Amino acid sequence: MKTYGYAGKILGVDLSSRRIRELPTSDYAGRFLGGRGIASKLYWDEVPPDAGALDPRNALILAVGPLAGIPVIGGSRWFVCGKSPATSPQHLSYCNLGGDWGVRLRSVGYDAVFVQGKSEKPVYLLIHEDACGLEDARKLWGMGAMETREILTSELGSSISVVAIGPAGENGATMANLIASDDAAGGGGMGAVMGSKNLKAIVVEGVRKRAQAAQPERLQELTQYFRRLLTTPPTATAGNIALRITGPRTRKAPCHGCIGDCLRRTYEGEDGKKGKFMCQSATFYQPLAELHYGSGYEVPFRANKLCDEYGLDTMAMALIVVWLMRCGRAGILTDESTGLPLSKLGTVEFIETLVRKIALRDGFGDILAQGVEKAAAQVGSTAVEKLAPYISRAGLPNAIDGRLYVSLWPLLAVEPKPPLGHTHEMTRVILRWIQWRRGDEQSYVSNEVFRHIAERCWGSTAAADFSSGEGKALAAKMIQDRQYAQECLVLCSFLWPITDSKSTENHVGDPSLESKLLSAVTGGDVTEQALYEIGERVFNLNRAVLVREGHRGIEDDQLPTPWYTVPLKTDMTNPELLVPRQGNEAVSQKGATVGKEAFSKMMREYYQIRGWDIDTGLPTSSKLCELKLGDIAHDLEQRHLAR
Repeated sequence: MKTYGYAGKILGVDLSSRRIRELPTSDYAGRFLGGRGIASKLYWDEVPPDAGALDPRNALILAVGPLAGIPVIGGSRWFVCGKSPATSPQHLSYCNLGGDWGVRLRSVGYDAVFVQGKSEKPVYLLIHEDACGLEDARKLWGMGAMETREILTSELGSSISVVAIGPAGENGATMANLIASDDAAGGGGMGAVMGSKNLKAIVVEGVRKRAQAAQPERLQELTQYFRRLLTTPPTATAGNIALRITGPRTRKAPCHGCIGDCLRRTYEGEDGKKGKFMCQSATFYQPLAELHYGSGYEVPFRANKLCDEYGLDTMAMALIVVWLMRCGRAGILTDESTGLPLSKLGTVEFIETLVRKIALRDGFGDILAQGVEKAAAQVGSTAVEKLAPYISRAGLPNAIDGRLYVSLWPLLAVEPKPPLGHTHEMTRVILRWIQWRRGDEQSYVSNEVFRHIAERCWGSTAAADFSSGEGKALAAKMIQDRQYAQECLVLCSFLWPITDSKSTENHVGDPSLESKLLSAVTGGDVTEQALYEIGERVFNLNRAVLVREGHRGIEDDQLPTPWYTVPLKTDMTNPELLVPRQGNEAVSQKGATVGKEAFSKMMREYYQIRGWDIDTGLPTSSKLCELKLGDIAHDLEQRHLAR
């Protein structure tokens, strides 16, 4: 009997013993669907809680969702997880990537791959439709991630897709990332995990196949409906820095099979080199470069590609650059003390030197490669003060500021890393609202429309009033459940969920569309609520993983300390710091801080809505069993970690 939406197999590889095995996807898909769900359960089953991030027992897990290979809808992304060296303390983290690697994995017969152990010598994993094996990668060791991809493609042919690491991953830099075909990038420290296993690349060889649906006519109807609902993403701007890159040297570069209505673009430099150039990674060096070279994309593009080649996460690099700049201005660090040309910050020379030294762990770069939080601690207390406003409780860079958006407090407090996709769901609508307030003729999100969206998507109209904490705990829970379900599918967070639409009468989108697409593809009858219940199950599984690895619940569910005392001054994507209030009002959050009592009250309400213990923030056995996680509850009970 044909199973729609799944290839049916999971590939397991032990690099120490060179053992390769297969598991049936059906053992996981029923409860956990795919993508993040299957990856999280594999992690729970395979990784001991005491394993370190660079321990051979840690696993690198890559998984696709049941919508992979379905054209137009943006469902060909893939999820990666493992214990991360980038977090403090080390715990489960994740990323997801685009391009066509996930589609090819599904096409050759696998829904997920998990890799454990450590090879005695550098290898790459080659996955065919009929066979899988480990190949010698010693000649590739030391090469850049993109160079590795090009060499493998020239040797094996164009019918491959590659995910590889650069020197940063090989040398265990905590901010090392994965670089895949089509310049897809994934952070979370997963590049260091891959490098610790002496695994240079994972290559999938096979023809990309369009996935078949159980109900093709229904799928076609829903795809057309999706096209009608979709609205061009808002352009976030701050001064002259635009996150939507445009110009004659750029063109759209969608992930495989996607409609491409997002920020993903390629840029062709003056030297003829081309590559993905979008959003944060494109602009992280732009403000400083413009001080030296004026406006233009050449130097920012070069900085972006340097990070990709060496295999470094640009979000982590952006934080390092800001910290070095602040320490340099204060005289805490100098060119002489670091071996870095801090006096030339913003130049090509500076970024080239910085990237190379971190990736190769050379001199001061070795200190930075341990993570900027540890680097600041080694330099001294004044250096820590220069970092504090920009770093989260997990030791990772803050991308969204809770002083600006009260609704996001629980999201930012409980996730193992800054949850960009989760925060995008609400901030994307706020950006449209800001455009409406500025008089943009293309924008339609008024205060009234914002309230309609809040009622449909986040539980109440109170979620649209950012002057109070009312309704925000429920909104956070609903966003998390929806986003975890979306990461199980795995859908692109630039396009999903469709919370607003220019084409509907009241401009409210249709967040039920994901469940309808899943039903059409698999032949099941999945309601919107049933899909969210899967998201809730996977969220609670991830919470259980963190608790098993030492997360202390309410003690660790905190926001960055400076947010409670340091007033908000600016925000890159919302420079006027505006948020909606009641009626047609707007309020500036300039000077705002997070109230400790208000935060504590919201978190207790959040725990109650979650069905967790409100005094500890720990999951309850009854809630886990209600979510069909009885085996997880039993494990936590044995460890005295469930209430």
